[in-house]
Amino acid sequence: MDEPILTVNKLTARLQIDKRAYKVVDELSFKLYPGKTLALVGESGCGKTLTALSIMRIMASPPALPPEGEVLYKGQNLLTLSESQMRRIRGSRIAMIFQDPTSALNPVYTIGEQLIEVAELHLNLYGDDAIERVARSLNEVGIPSPYKRLSEYPHQLSGGMKQRVMIAMALICEPDILIADEPTTALDVTIQAQVLDLIRSLQACDHMALLLITHDMGVVAEMAHDVIVMYASQAMECGNVFQIFERMSHPYTKGLFQSRPTLESHRGALPAIKGAVPSLKHYPDGCRFHPRCPFVMEKCKKGPVPDFVIDNETKHVSKCWLYDGTPESAERRGRQ
Repeated sequence: MDEPILTVNKLTARLQIDKRAYKVVDELSFKLYPGKTLALVGESGCGKTLTALSIMRIMASPPALPPEGEVLYKGQNLLTLSESQMRRIRGSRIAMIFQDPTSALNPVYTIGEQLIEVAELHLNLYGDDAIERVARSLNEVGIPSPYKRLSEYPHQLSGGMKQRVMIAMALICEPDILIADEPTTALDVTIQAQVLDLIRSLQACDHMALLLITHDMGVVAEMAHDVIVMYASQAMECGNVFQIFERMSHPYTKGLFQSRPTLESHRGALPAIKGAVPSLKHYPDGCRFHPRCPFVMEKCKKGPVPDFVIDNETKHVSKCWLYDGTPESAERRGRQ
C-alpha cells in the first residue's frame, strides 16, 4: 500500500464560548492515502466540517482556538506552519470544495476573475496564459463554452454549474488532496450523480486523495473506500466501507442505517434514534451516545471509552464497551 499523503493524529479543535473552551473535534486520528476516498459521516453538528476547516486552518478566530495535535502532510505538521507557509499549501496542494457554492463564490466578481486569481496566486500564470488555464479547467469539469462563462457572474449559473465551478477552482492546481464538504447538497438527483462521477473520474486521473464529508449513506457506498462515523465530536467507528455497511458494530452506526428511508418506509414512520444530539456545552460523561443507546450499561456512563479493535487485519475499530470481552457486554451484544 502507498504511504499516506495525510496523517492526522489526535486532532482537537475548540470553540471559546462565554470564556470557556468546548471541544468540537475531540482527538480525531486517521490516514488518507493517494487515490483513495475517506468518508466522514454523522449527523449535523458532529464535527465533520470543523475537522476539515481545522486541517485547512481556516476556522474563524474568535471563537475558534488554534487546533491541537498533528496534521502531517509530506512530513510537515500543518498546525505548526506560519500563515504564509500554509497559504502556499492551501488551495494549491490541499484544496476544498465548500458545502454551498452560492455562498462560497463572491457575487460581485465574475467567474473568470475568481478563477484567474487562483491561477495567479498558485501557478504564477498571468494574462492570456491564466485565461487559457482557467478555460481548460472549466472544460475539464464539463462546463460548455468556457470562455463565455469567464465573463458571467455566479447568479447567472445554475446550482450544478456553480458546483462545477467550485470543483474547477479546487482542481486547477492539481492538488494532492481534495476535501469535499457535502458536494451534492441542494442539487437534484441527476446533477448529484454527474458531480460525483466528475469527482471520481478526476480523482482516478490524478491519483488524488479525497476526504469526503457527507451524511448521505448512498454517496458513501458509491464513493468511499474507508469510513469514519462521527458523533458529538468523536469518532465512534472506523473501518473500510464493507465493514461499516455489512458488519457495523457501534449502536450509533446501526441507528444511522436503520433511520435511512427505504422502498418500504412509506408504509409507516421511519425508525429514529431516540433523543437528540447533545449540545457541545453539555456532553454527557462516559460514552457520549449512552443517553440514546438501547444497549447502555453502567460502565458506559463514566470515564473515557477506549477504542476496541473489531478486526485487527482491516483496522476496524469501535468506541463501545460492548466489545470489551466481558460476559455482560457479550449478553447485551446478543440483543442487537
